[in-house]
Amino acid sequence: MRKRLASIQWQFIRHSLIVTLLLSFLLLFIITYEETRGLLLVFDRKLLGVPIIILMIAVIMVTGLISGYIQADPIRRRVDQLVHGALRFERGTFTHRVTIEGEDELAELARRMNGMAQNIEEQVASLQRLSAERAAMQETVKKAAVTEERQRLARDLHDAVSQQLFAISMMTAAIKQTMAQESGTTVEQVKMVESMANTAQAEMRALLLHLRPAHLEGKSLEDGIKQLFEEMQKKYGMDVNVSIQEDVSVPKGIEDQIFRMIQEAISNVLRHAKATQLELQLKQTNQELKVKLIDNGIGFDAKGVQQNSYGLHTMKERMNEIGGTLQIISVPNKGTQIEANIPITWKGE
Repeated sequence: MRKRLASIQWQFIRHSLIVTLLLSFLLLFIITYEETRGLLLVFDRKLLGVPIIILMIAVIMVTGLISGYIQADPIRRRVDQLVHGALRFERGTFTHRVTIEGEDELAELARRMNGMAQNIEEQVASLQRLSAERAAMQETVKKAAVTEERQRLARDLHDAVSQQLFAISMMTAAIKQTMAQESGTTVEQVKMVESMANTAQAEMRALLLHLRPAHLEGKSLEDGIKQLFEEMQKKYGMDVNVSIQEDVSVPKGIEDQIFRMIQEAISNVLRHAKATQLELQLKQTNQELKVKLIDNGIGFDAKGVQQNSYGLHTMKERMNEIGGTLQIISVPNKGTQIEANIPITWKGE
């Protein structure tokens, strides 16, 4: 490609040499027209001891070279820019623009190339935007399918497995009463079955809570929390207390993360705490949003459990994603307090 570009310049130089040579001979012919020997005089006469014909050839060569170079260099440079631009476009760099010089045909070609690059750039941006929208749509469809499946599983588990576990628990309690006169070993075995059924019930309650929709489904954070705690009170007989500040205002994305964190905390209470009371406090100041969950359960060793608990780790990750912090204070046989602090950066939005 570079050889082709260089040949343009040499073509100009060659043509300039030919034109200069012809003009020189024409001028000599006119000057020596009335002389007896005509053009042959340039072979006879000398200048500074050098035959005039040699000086003429030297002048023609130098003039042709200089003239051809002066004419060809700007054209070669502009063609070089056009080829460089075409190579950039070929490699997909459509943000590049060819420099436009003058108002001739090369300038018009540069304008057309820039226009073509702009059109392609807009088409690429449109394709990327459509690709992103399609991915978002697929993600939405996927989430809707997952949510529907979660709700179906929750209904099936509640209607079948959960009811059966409850029946097992009730039957073992009745059997234990009728076997009061039996041997201690048999009673202990029935107690073990009852304990296992109660544990399975607690796990099932936590699982059903996890299978709830992963977002608020159009409800406000306050409405979602109140509905969640009302369900706990009705289904699980737990004494609940919800205190939410009236003027709390939270962006939708942050609401969802807080709601899921609260769901995770309640799941842990149902699964492990054996609590009879649960309190939630949600307050907003000028600097931060505070969420507290307090239960009267059996508690745990916070240092030992937090490192191995997937639920607590998930709760901390959710708070990290919205710039918040999570503190867990637990005292064995007295209960647990979970406090989340989210700095407020959304005022005025």
